[in-house]
Amino acid sequence: MKPTTPYYSFHQYCLDTFGEKLYRLSLNAGLTCPNRDGTLDTRGCLFCSAGGSGDFASPASLPIREQLEQAKGRIAGKFSGSRYVAYFQAYTNTYGPVDYLEKIFTEALDCPEVAALSIATRPDCLPPRVLSLLKRLKQRKPVWVELGLQTIHEPTARFLRRGYPLDGFTRGWENLHALGIPVIVHVILGLPGETPEDTFATIQYLAGQETGFPADGVKLQLLHVLRGTDLARLYQAGAFSPLSLEEYLPLLAGCVQRLAPSTVVHRLTGDGPKNLLLAPLWSGDKKRVLNAIQKYFQEHQVRQGSLYTPPLP
Repeated sequence: MKPTTPYYSFHQYCLDTFGEKLYRLSLNAGLTCPNRDGTLDTRGCLFCSAGGSGDFASPASLPIREQLEQAKGRIAGKFSGSRYVAYFQAYTNTYGPVDYLEKIFTEALDCPEVAALSIATRPDCLPPRVLSLLKRLKQRKPVWVELGLQTIHEPTARFLRRGYPLDGFTRGWENLHALGIPVIVHVILGLPGETPEDTFATIQYLAGQETGFPADGVKLQLLHVLRGTDLARLYQAGAFSPLSLEEYLPLLAGCVQRLAPSTVVHRLTGDGPKNLLLAPLWSGDKKRVLNAIQKYFQEHQVRQGSLYTPPLP
């Protein structure tokens, strides 16, 4: 089925693959991160909130089944479907004992309404036993892994306190690809010090210039500033300015044009919890932002893959 938008949206992918729209249910496994427990650092990534990107999830103390039910209740007013993606979002969701990981992932997969499992983690937290677990789980239902790349540029990665080099990300991606597990890569647009050309180089990497195969999915995330983060302190000190909507639209369009046509676009922007959002405040008006993206793409005839450079065989 051909995409009905100028990019291959997550909505269209779900229709093609599952025959219906799916909605992500955010879950909290109660895990931490090597960037927070002292293994690599104690401060987390520069932009990461205290909730570890899981600010929309239920408390980790609740059983997974109960978290699923609460998450379904939160979206009941805007989603009338019957199937979901169980999304382990907060912190690093393969950073724990394998027996515990198998328990919580299996509990999510046991829910009849769960059509797929999506696990957010780091490429340096995928040891052989975890990879073996993921291989077993995907025999039951589709399993996706979400990896935070943000940028391919090492100076920016060090500034963000990402904690692993690009070749480590590449190894993790390749190991998952070898198991047939789709990888959804997170990229942040508007990082301090990066030019549009820097961002487009990151997208070219996702197009498979090093691995020989493109990313299965991508989340293009606007850099937003959340209260309580080290990024917020830099912003309040005037060290950088977030993108305006007028700056974001052509940057986003250039990324979409350079993606492989097969890469599923899971996200085109982001805003964070409104009670934590410091900047840019325009990102909190999601309807306005999505309408502006649609209008810009139409007016400029933006189409995914129109500037795509396939990897060399």
